Amino acid sequence: MTEQDSAPLLYEKREPGVAWITLNRPDTLNAINLAMRDDLWTFLHAAREDPDVRVLCFRGASPRAFSAGADLTEFGTAPSPWAARRARQERDIWALLEGLPLVTIAALHGYCYGAGAELSLFCDLRIAADDVRIALPEVKLGYIPSAGGTQLLPRMMPPGIALDRILSGEEISAQEALAWGLVNRVVPRHDLDATVTEIARTLAARDPAVLDAMKRAVRDGLDLPLHAAIHRDALTARLLRAGTGQTASA
Repeated sequence: MTEQDSAPLLYEKREPGVAWITLNRPDTLNAINLAMRDDLWTFLHAAREDPDVRVLCFRGASPRAFSAGADLTEFGTAPSPWAARRARQERDIWALLEGLPLVTIAALHGYCYGAGAELSLFCDLRIAADDVRIALPEVKLGYIPSAGGTQLLPRMMPPGIALDRILSGEEISAQEALAWGLVNRVVPRHDLDATVTEIARTLAARDPAVLDAMKRAVRDGLDLPLHAAIHRDALTARLLRAGTGQTASA
């Protein structure tokens, strides 16, 4: 095994316009530890600054999981709660991921728990294998999904059902996730990578400024009154037609 193969996170560009980040701790079901967070910070910046990357895909190396969530063995290892909180604020990987001017796609299979589920919720699209099991089980451990799960899940599926699963910590199956709008497509496990690759290839061939404007219109518009969101879209369309590459602010 090479040093690259043993890294907690892998970054590669397989074809023009598309980059992949692989969660690469299969022995822990790709549990997200501090080293993985540090690498994620680095690779998200790398993708953002690379003009050749238009679509960023996430996958898990373990045959059993996209990610089982945060690495619980590292809980309480920071010098103090204040130091841990400061480190998260200074390197807010979730805000960085949400703000990327790229299309982001999560290829989900097996266990997709906790912080792993929250990572996928920050992505623009979620393509799931038929064996996926999604859960925010933090309640069973005495804390809350603090990386965005309590806010993102009810924005993507019926709020009452989302609250039930947050309070119970119970799993959401692939077919439930599809029926409730949490994932965009469910495919057989052996077709997952090929399906995500084809979607990414199609999107990478389109104008990145238009793609970014569209995803911002949807996400930002949810927090605006309808008339304001429509006005913002009209202004963005004019800016795009003018070739400025800009979008209207909320």
